[in-house]
Amino acid sequence: MNQTPSSLKHHFLIAMPQMEDPGFARSVIYMVEHGPQGSMGLIINQRLPMTLADVLEQLQPEHSAGPHCHLRAIHAGGPVQPERGFVLHPNGWYYQHTLELGSVAMSTSEDALLAIADGSGPQRCLIALGYAGWGPGQLESELLDNVWLTCPADTGILFDVPCEQRLDQAAASLGIDLHLLSRQAGHA
Repeated sequence: MNQTPSSLKHHFLIAMPQMEDPGFARSVIYMVEHGPQGSMGLIINQRLPMTLADVLEQLQPEHSAGPHCHLRAIHAGGPVQPERGFVLHPNGWYYQHTLELGSVAMSTSEDALLAIADGSGPQRCLIALGYAGWGPGQLESELLDNVWLTCPADTGILFDVPCEQRLDQAAASLGIDLHLLSRQAGHA
């Protein structure tokens, strides 16, 4: 029996094939918080058509972005507050607003982006705009409806696997090939 841990913090949510919400279909979400007051996570496998250079141009037009900033992808972290930025990175890097999440940390301040832009920040990072949020009990209801798989987060998948391969790699960490699953949900 697949038991859901009491907290899904530092876990992945993997959308099952029957996920009907187009914003979450075929998504992998890194869970930042999960508790009685609600849950928050960042989608880690949906790129936006912009780079760090584009974000810096909006934040600080006078700041010239280095060539590597044009290669640093920005992800659609979720539908809530899409103008708000989040940086996931290995723990050990601290900025004005950094939250430790175990082996991963999340920074939400501009100084984290500027450090990445000038090369003094973490090379292994994921930058997202917006987040996914659930009210009290909402995620638990979705889990009971079998629309998500869960597994412990893997920093290798988070930071080292190409974006388009994260869904399959996260599912494979559970021994599952999502392409072989039915779109029909059920309960045993």
